[in-house]
Amino acid sequence: MTTSAFWVLAVLAVASGVMVFRFDSMARATFSLLTALLCVGGELIVLGLDYLGIVTVLMMTIEMAIMAVFMIMFMMNPAGLTPMTMVHNKRGAAAVCALSFVLLLVGILLAPWPRRSGRPPVDPTMDLGLSLMGPQMLTMMTLGMALFATIVATVVLSTQRGRYDRYGDRLQDPRPDDPVRGGVGR
Repeated sequence: MTTSAFWVLAVLAVASGVMVFRFDSMARATFSLLTALLCVGGELIVLGLDYLGIVTVLMMTIEMAIMAVFMIMFMMNPAGLTPMTMVHNKRGAAAVCALSFVLLLVGILLAPWPRRSGRPPVDPTMDLGLSLMGPQMLTMMTLGMALFATIVATVVLSTQRGRYDRYGDRLQDPRPDDPVRGGVGR
């Protein structure tokens, strides 16, 4: 079961990564990239690295959602209504990718891999957290929540209108009170 989950996630991650460069739409490319990164997070969970897998899933989901919102707000062609390409300098990029792949493969095959010493830890998540952040684990967790609260507060405060401003507090107005006329519903 674990092996099949590993290979299904691996194939889906690669296929989604390839589709990032095939879509004409930045929004579709973003969600394709999100799919690839979620599969990588799933791979980490399948390999027994639950903490890293869940952190990867959470970080990538939030990051891609924010990226999609900003792309749709500010890009000229977020929906891909006119053809566009996600790749520039195709030959140069292909050469760099091929060279990087060969170098990584040679490194994997020729590296002197260390042998395991000792037993695996009882709680690998706790040991990983202490290795990464030392005694500052609580500080970093608090900082993460503060950053998340800051992002939410920034989004809430940046909009002048609330959800019900168009049709009134009780949605009783017959016509929407839009600041710019001619929008949706006009």
